[in-house]
Amino acid sequence: MSDKETKMKWQSQFAKELRLAETEANALPTKQTLEGIDIKPLYTADDIAPSAHLDTYPGQMPFTRGPKASMYVGRPWTIRQYAGFSTAAESNAFYRKALAAGQKGLSVAFDLATHRGYDSDHERVVGDVGKAGVAIDSVEDMKILFDQIPLNEMSVSMTMNGAVLPILAGFIVAGEEQGVDKSQLSGTIQNDILKEFMVRNTYIYPPEPSMRIVSDIIGYTASHMPKFNSISISGYHMQEAGANNVQELAFTLADGLEYVRTACRNGMDVDDFAPRLSFFFAIGMNFFMEAAKLRAARTLWSQWMAKLFAPQNEKSLMLRTHCQTSGASLQEQDPYNNIIRTTIEALAATLGGTQSLHTNSFDEAIALPTPASSRVARNTQLILQHEAGITDTVDPLAGSYYVENLTSELIEKANALIEQVEAMGGMTKAVQSGFPKAEIEKVAAKRQANIDSGAQVIVGVNKFKPDQKTDIDVLEIDNRAVREQQIAQLTEIKAKRDDDAVKQTLSALEAGAASGEGNLLALAVEAMRARATVGEVSGVLANVFDRYEAKSNLVTGVYKDQFGDDEIFSAIDTALGKFKSITNEAPRLYMAKLGQDGHDRGAKVIASAFHDMGMEVVVGQLFETPEEATESAIKEGAHIIGISTLAAGHKTLIPQLIENLRQKGAEDIMVICGGVIPEKDYEFLYEAGVSAIFGPGTNITKAALTTIDAAHNQMSRMHNYRQSRLKSD
Repeated sequence: MSDKETKMKWQSQFAKELRLAETEANALPTKQTLEGIDIKPLYTADDIAPSAHLDTYPGQMPFTRGPKASMYVGRPWTIRQYAGFSTAAESNAFYRKALAAGQKGLSVAFDLATHRGYDSDHERVVGDVGKAGVAIDSVEDMKILFDQIPLNEMSVSMTMNGAVLPILAGFIVAGEEQGVDKSQLSGTIQNDILKEFMVRNTYIYPPEPSMRIVSDIIGYTASHMPKFNSISISGYHMQEAGANNVQELAFTLADGLEYVRTACRNGMDVDDFAPRLSFFFAIGMNFFMEAAKLRAARTLWSQWMAKLFAPQNEKSLMLRTHCQTSGASLQEQDPYNNIIRTTIEALAATLGGTQSLHTNSFDEAIALPTPASSRVARNTQLILQHEAGITDTVDPLAGSYYVENLTSELIEKANALIEQVEAMGGMTKAVQSGFPKAEIEKVAAKRQANIDSGAQVIVGVNKFKPDQKTDIDVLEIDNRAVREQQIAQLTEIKAKRDDDAVKQTLSALEAGAASGEGNLLALAVEAMRARATVGEVSGVLANVFDRYEAKSNLVTGVYKDQFGDDEIFSAIDTALGKFKSITNEAPRLYMAKLGQDGHDRGAKVIASAFHDMGMEVVVGQLFETPEEATESAIKEGAHIIGISTLAAGHKTLIPQLIENLRQKGAEDIMVICGGVIPEKDYEFLYEAGVSAIFGPGTNITKAALTTIDAAHNQMSRMHNYRQSRLKSD
């Protein structure tokens, strides 16, 4: 039987088994992904088109099969768990326990005050100090953070972008004072500011001066820190913000090309720094595509680097990457399911050939991870390394018809998007135009609409729901105690330091920023050595560069397209009618992000969905204080304030906002909130005056209906109250 006859026989059998006998052989059912890739029910050798990445070896161009010839057979990936807890002392204790239990590298999470360049005593960070990471105000905190951890032996990764100069400078000085020269320091600083303007928003300065900072760090580390990676070009936060795999690939690599272009433009030779560049990708639940994505990334990077910069050192063409399992895939409902999700994602990352990996804790959709949940996350990697047999051979997925086809599809589609960005003049110009951010937000809204409509099944959330809620222990940080401790330390540092030396070094830094002369990292090292604080270093740079404010836009039409004339939309229309019968207008929502939490995916999706459902929506500026949000909501004539929170500041900031409303005589504005809020905090927030709380996995259409009904009831009470007052008068 010929190949053609064999294929036709299978197609006939397949159609029959699916009860699709009438389906023609060339029209078998396919599934289209958010990347626009059609997934067929069967792949054969015919689906592998000849290409440059096929029939290659690991450690050789274009590195599809891995940057090293031996990969995990020679050495397994580095277990690098990302963590930071309130104070430097607590984080240090956690790190030392983790290292003793088998972790091989450190990855530091900083609190949001530090990310945004504020000291812990600043009025804008009251609810952020020690939340979602460790508070670092000075070199003294950095020294405590790495106490009894030899920095000449330990690789340290630091996720920092906005306040990257004082943090990296503080790390260098902490090493010096531990007796470790900067040339001996190994690890990575993220230093990926373009991504911040697209999704994560922990920027401080505008794009152009921010790119100068990136370039100065690349130059300084190339000259003085040969073991240190000067930048970790990150797609992780893009996927977390809703990007599909093609967008994550293309925009991440385009960011990388822009950083290389900037450094070369400033006089550096590509081979002096490119071998020390590294990448950071998210790994979601599309198992085979995530593994194929890493293979495609290595191929694309080598091809584009060769095309644009012609390096002479082959290592300049290698893409090395850290990966982290998805935070967005974690669910509050039935949380033990998250252990399974993380395991699947970790397996995809390792089969894709990552160089290091962080596995998320199962409770992170509810609160900060506990020591127990962190241990499960770490042990997931240890079990994969020691029990699963996946370190016995290199690139075990190679040759899979499906995986090779996905790799080619991702290369083709990501290439087209990179070319589009390059045609715009590179990623800095693309970011300034708002193009990448808008494209990601469209996909994020579509993804959430698929979940809310049931088109995408999430076990325990929109299907196969548990009969009863699972109670788990959660970690709670006493934000007030941490902040008081940090402020006391700041006071002590400022009392002991040489103020003249601090002023001199800060003046030199400010002059360097204004003139464009000198290396900003070198100048920041001098300031941090003199015991300037993170806030002071960031502040003098802001005097020159200003603080950047992003503009927010709504994505519209996605929910209407997904739901059409669905029954839930009819119920929403009825509720809107009831509200309008009292107010003669649609309910107006002011969507707020309080504190320094820049993760705005949830806020943007809610705002877009509620707008599609007939509400008037105003999206507030990022990083508002409760007072600012109150003033803005009143000015906009809001009936409802929606607060999205992911950084555990809800018990501090939301009651402050409600009290501000009361003081302004605006108690009739209803407050709702959503995000990562432990259920044990719900009663506290309700007592504070919150009308509705929507946790992770909440169906947005149902949240809209609940919100409109609650707003109608609120307006009815206020209307009846006013009428009774009029009668009594």
